[in-house]
Amino acid sequence: MSENKQFGDLPPQYTDYEYSQIVIVPVPYEETTTYIKGAANGPDAVIRASMNLELYDIENDFEVYKKGISTDLPVTESSSPETMIQQLKAGIDNHIKNKKLTVVLGGEHTVAVGSARAYVDNFENVTVLQLDAHADLRDAYLGSKYSHACTMARINEFAPIVQVGIRAMDVSEQQFIKPDKVFFSKDIHNSGSWIEKVIEQLSENVYITIDLDVFDPSIMSSVGTPEPGGLLWYDALTLLKTVCHEKNLLGFDVVELCPNPQNVAPDFTAAKLIYKLLSYKFAQ
Repeated sequence: MSENKQFGDLPPQYTDYEYSQIVIVPVPYEETTTYIKGAANGPDAVIRASMNLELYDIENDFEVYKKGISTDLPVTESSSPETMIQQLKAGIDNHIKNKKLTVVLGGEHTVAVGSARAYVDNFENVTVLQLDAHADLRDAYLGSKYSHACTMARINEFAPIVQVGIRAMDVSEQQFIKPDKVFFSKDIHNSGSWIEKVIEQLSENVYITIDLDVFDPSIMSSVGTPEPGGLLWYDALTLLKTVCHEKNLLGFDVVELCPNPQNVAPDFTAAKLIYKLLSYKFAQ
C-alpha cells in the first residue's frame, strides 16, 4: 500500500474508526488474472488518486467525508481464494456489527464473493447488482471455481443477481443468463428506460459490485480485460444515484483496476466514482 494508507486527504478527526460511518477495505488480491496483470496494485492506486479529490460534491451540495471515512489495513491473505474470501468476510462481518458501510477495493473480482456474502448473511432481502463487461457466470475457469471469470456464479449460489453492462461472455454461460435480470450494453445504448427496469428487478436491500471494465475503454482503459461499447460516466452515475434514492445500498466494491503509470486518469476516475457513490448514499 502507499505510504499514506488513508482514502482521501482528510482532516484526521474524520478518519478515526469509531467516528467513521464508512470503512475502506483494500484487498490487493490477484491470482487468476488472465490478460493484463496488475489488479493487485489497484487499491494502492485508488488511494493515491483519492488524495487529490475535491471533497465538496457539487451535484449533491455535500461533503460526505464529514460522515467519517476510515481505511482498514489491507487483506493480504493469498494462500487460496477460499481463505482470502473467509478472511475478508470475517472483517466485513465485524464492520457491519459496528454499523459501518464498507467499500472494498480490489484486486481481482473474486474478492466480491467475500464482501457480498457478508452482507447477504447479515441482512434480509438482498440483491447483488453487478456492473461489468463480462457475465462472470462460468462454473469454473482454467481449473478454478474461484477465478475472476466465476465470480457471479459463486455469488448467485447465495443471492439473486442483476447484471448491467454485459457485452462479453462464453457460450457456456448462456444457460445461466436470466433475460429479465441482465441488461446488455447493446440494449442500454438504445433504451431510454433501462434504469427504471433495473430498479424493478432489485429487492429492498442492495449490494453493488463494480468491475471497472463496465466502463467504455475511452474513459477506463486501465483494466484487466477491456471491452469496447461500455457505459460512460453519466450513464453509470444516473443508475447509481437512482439505486441510492429508491433502494437501501448496504455496501459496495470497486475492482479490477490495473493502474498504468503513464495514464493516471483511470485511477482518479475510480476514486471519484467511489466518492460520488458515497455522496449519493449519505446526502439523502
